[in-house]
Amino acid sequence: MPKANSKQSNLRFGLIGAAGYIAPRHMKAIKETGNELVAALDPNDSVGIIDSYFPEADFFIESERYDRHLDKLRRKPGQKIDYVSICSPNYLHDAHVRMALRNEANAICEKPLVLNPWNVDALEEIEQESGKNIYSILQLRYHPAILELKEKIAAQPADKIHDIDLTYLTSRGKWYHMSWKGDKEKSGSIATNIGVHFFDMLSWIFGKPTENIVHLYEEDRAAGYLQLEKARVRWFLSVSDRYLPKETLKKGQRTFRSITVDGEELEFSGGFTDLHTLSYQEILKGNGYGPSAAKQSIYMVHSIRNKKPIGLRGDYHPMVR
Repeated sequence: MPKANSKQSNLRFGLIGAAGYIAPRHMKAIKETGNELVAALDPNDSVGIIDSYFPEADFFIESERYDRHLDKLRRKPGQKIDYVSICSPNYLHDAHVRMALRNEANAICEKPLVLNPWNVDALEEIEQESGKNIYSILQLRYHPAILELKEKIAAQPADKIHDIDLTYLTSRGKWYHMSWKGDKEKSGSIATNIGVHFFDMLSWIFGKPTENIVHLYEEDRAAGYLQLEKARVRWFLSVSDRYLPKETLKKGQRTFRSITVDGEELEFSGGFTDLHTLSYQEILKGNGYGPSAAKQSIYMVHSIRNKKPIGLRGDYHPMVR
């Protein structure tokens, strides 16, 4: 990987996808690391959130004009964009990373970096050619509970195989299925869109998959079984509220996360709000995660969404029933 920019203040940022759900976390991270957002792009002009962070940022609704603007800045002394943060729909990540590197900027991309494994190889080649870096936001790798779990697993015998149940329920309204997130070709569908960072975390701690079985795969839920080098994983994902525990609903919450390792619940319901800022801090120190780090989870979710579900056979997650 090319050498990272180690300067940590007064860097100039661009942002692609300013109107989306995740964009404010990137704006907050840029602000909290002492840097400046100078230009943002989104075809939707409902981006008033920018005023809370960088009201002076230039804003564009057309990618061609935004690309031209970055190119003009690149040619002016002291005006070049150092990083472009990419929060656009999943299927556009590849093109927008290329736009950033073409304008001599490093790219910081939301998960998933790309939808297909072969696109990772192409980006690695472009990264080497450009001399710039591509970073993927793998925020769970910075969560305190996940870091503690990784240390705990590393201290145990190398041949120990752990039993894991992963449940992630993040209920979405009807809008979800009408948006790009409900379009398999644009989002990669449910396992990619809401599950890729969990699969990244599991493979980061428990090793590469040796078996990958899908029990069900529907518009609003999916479930399967993963055999990793150090774990047997039963997983269930859903964007429907009908699976939420009664206790969660009573609290007025619409998200439920649960990971049990060898029957013991891993508590990580909180601690998510600052993970993007932590990710940015590490990236600006030169310690970010590049395309090679994201590759394993992209292979996993690509395989999951292209497998034929086998139904209620074998070792499946209890919620499949």
